[in-house]
Amino acid sequence: MSDSGGYRRYLLWMSLALLVVIVDQVTKAAIVKWIPYLETVELNSFANLTHQRNYGAAWSFLADAGGWQRWFFVVLASAVSAFIAVWMWRIRDGRYLTLALGLSLVLGGAVGNLVDRIRLGYVVDFIQVWFGNWPFPSFNVADSAITVGAALLIIDSIFFSGREESDRKRATAPDSSRD
Repeated sequence: MSDSGGYRRYLLWMSLALLVVIVDQVTKAAIVKWIPYLETVELNSFANLTHQRNYGAAWSFLADAGGWQRWFFVVLASAVSAFIAVWMWRIRDGRYLTLALGLSLVLGGAVGNLVDRIRLGYVVDFIQVWFGNWPFPSFNVADSAITVGAALLIIDSIFFSGREESDRKRATAPDSSRD
């Protein structure tokens, strides 16, 4: 029995993850080239482009931990990425569209930031959004993909996961209305 459809779906989801990595790395390279470190370019009253370096994780968690965190995050992101790639292979039959899309975005974002950590020792962040007078922590395309992907995973877990199992149980349950 051939699994060419599943293999093609897997390649499609992996291609989406690769696209996220490419867009992330191209935008980061443009920021590094055209905006000096710690400078800000005001776009409007809501958002800026800025050139920041994040040595930690989300919201600079562990940024000042002395350097060990770089390799901790490299190992963690590598392990999570491998886990996601295997998970995507296992769900390649096509019944899990929302889950696969979410996993692809998370994978692409994780690898995009992983490339920075390996190459530079930090992650380049450049999008800064303001809520009134309060700046939200700077982020990048990879972070955005991870956030959207995580939202899709939550949506999948609330609305779709387990649906196939419950549908199958209903289909095989004895029909009590015939009694």
